[in-house]
Amino acid sequence: MTDHFPAKIGLSQQFPCSYLDNKQEQLLVILDHNYFTAKRFEYLLELGFRRSGDQIYRPHCPACSACQSVRVKALEFSPSTSQRRKLKKAKSLFHYKVTDQERPEYYDLYARYINLRHRDGSMFPPNHVQYESFLFCRWLPISFIELWYDDKLIAVAVTDTMPTALSAIYTFYDPDFEQYSLGTVMILLQLEVAKRLEKSFLYLGYQIDACKKMRYKIQFEPSQRLVNDQWLNI
Repeated sequence: MTDHFPAKIGLSQQFPCSYLDNKQEQLLVILDHNYFTAKRFEYLLELGFRRSGDQIYRPHCPACSACQSVRVKALEFSPSTSQRRKLKKAKSLFHYKVTDQERPEYYDLYARYINLRHRDGSMFPPNHVQYESFLFCRWLPISFIELWYDDKLIAVAVTDTMPTALSAIYTFYDPDFEQYSLGTVMILLQLEVAKRLEKSFLYLGYQIDACKKMRYKIQFEPSQRLVNDQWLNI
């Protein structure tokens, strides 16, 4: 990439880490609105940044470097035997759709997911303002990968679309169907969509080895991890 690093950046105050106990978190935040485009955001993804709502950020913690960006080589991806089995079972029971339009029923599914699965997290209790400010973005194309059981919506993967990559923002699903490994299934569907659209990568966010909830991201191969500003094959 030939883009220069944004001229306007900010540094947040330190606050308790959402993932590691007894750790403080601090963020670099992009303030240069020239970078609020799909093409330039993709450049920032390559540097380890992520999106939350309209904001672009990257961990910049003075005493910790546990957060490492992970991306899957979508065009080369081949599911493991276990992943293939889970996807086959899901496809025998459910069907999926891809849309760029939010549905009214998304919020109820999101709230149910947070209430039943993440009562100990920073997003509890859910509310509509938080939901919109976290998932949606005014300057970036977003795709919603939906999983349906007949006419019942059971999962949604919110996915950003860039020129050569997709970025997984958040997946929420009906906890009544969690026995079908829907978290894994939705990533596999995102990879299926990425391959169909000939996108080189699916960005999965930050891998945090010390956080059990965040270890799943290196189960999709081949993938890369950003270490000391270099993408290394896992």
